[in-house]
Amino acid sequence: MTVLPRGTLLLAAGIVALEFSAAVTSFVASTLLPVVARDLAAGDRLGLLVAGSSLGLFVALPLASRVLGRLGTRGTLAAGIVAYAGGLVVAATARSAWMFALGQLSTGLASGLLAVFGVSSAIRHLDERVRLRVVAASSAMWIAPALAGPAATLDLEHLVGWRWTLLVPVPFVLFGRLLVVRAVRDDPPADAAPRPLGWTLLVPLGAAGVVLSTGWWPLAIAGAVVAAVGMVAILPPGTARLRPGTPAALAAMVLFAVGYFGADSLITVLLTTGFGMSLAQAAIVLSAAPLGWAVTSLFARRFPATGLTMTALGTAVLAVGGPFPVLLAAWTVAGIGVGLAYPGLYVRATTAGPSGFTATELATAVITAECVGQLLGRAIGGTLSSAGGLFASYAVFAVALAAAAAVSRR
Repeated sequence: MTVLPRGTLLLAAGIVALEFSAAVTSFVASTLLPVVARDLAAGDRLGLLVAGSSLGLFVALPLASRVLGRLGTRGTLAAGIVAYAGGLVVAATARSAWMFALGQLSTGLASGLLAVFGVSSAIRHLDERVRLRVVAASSAMWIAPALAGPAATLDLEHLVGWRWTLLVPVPFVLFGRLLVVRAVRDDPPADAAPRPLGWTLLVPLGAAGVVLSTGWWPLAIAGAVVAAVGMVAILPPGTARLRPGTPAALAAMVLFAVGYFGADSLITVLLTTGFGMSLAQAAIVLSAAPLGWAVTSLFARRFPATGLTMTALGTAVLAVGGPFPVLLAAWTVAGIGVGLAYPGLYVRATTAGPSGFTATELATAVITAECVGQLLGRAIGGTLSSAGGLFASYAVFAVALAAAAAVSRR
């Protein structure tokens, strides 16, 4: 796979555009969920409506290296676009919750393939300095959708209906795909043979248990354990032992995702149920961290240990509690810490160095580490909060983030 003239700029812009389309897709889907549930008479099956895209992503992770090896660049991009657009069409024309979930499964599968392809292409063709900027710019791509996405989605839904509104992200995906395909040639990746499929399929199996547990914590815990075993099979050797270099960075990514995304998933519950604040106040606090993350990542990008320590401290304050301004400041500091830490940590986790890891292996590993970490964090938080340990869950998240800070130094 060879970068064409001006390929670096085109590839970087394409990856950022695909991230923007992912942000648009996320906010459109979450904003339309109540409307879709009402129209499909699926108010008691919300778990089914939201499970499809997540499960599709986890199915894609163990299969991505095989698809890239068999289809090459253009074939993988074409397959991803067809699956993505086709899935959205199926969801937009669905007359039942199961058909909607099937369409979302296809879009999640496509998103996973496109993500692995984008990250592996960046590893191959962009040096560390450019990759750092691409990661920071990709984080910033969530700012506009976070601020304007929900309101714009609702306005468009009132104008043309939810089914047409669901198709809004398609042009952004096609634009990103066009930029990427102009930047690289269709040479098959020169990667090593993928690992045996058996153990890696435990990731989607375990994810299915967590996503479909619908609050039944024994199934959520069992699913989390199964997914963690599959994650170890996908990650490079030495990750579980915190071997210095890329494996330690990937381990830190897992711990970061457990702590930060676990805390983020329960913060509205913590503020409203735990501290008796209004939903409006909870929404303000909820948006503070991602905005702090996105803005800070544009300016300071090489402080993983310092940033993760700040995020751990902000999360610890949430476990203790306080008035609204204190909690708002704490979660803002947590987001700023992520902005300081994430780009540098991501680059370290996707730099092979002397280890000899292939680009596709690293791309699959870093996405798996972050996604399974999110899954584990939400499973841990959901289980503890269901057992009356809502505040204890934030102490666990703070410990996970402090551990991520320590591991990142390796």
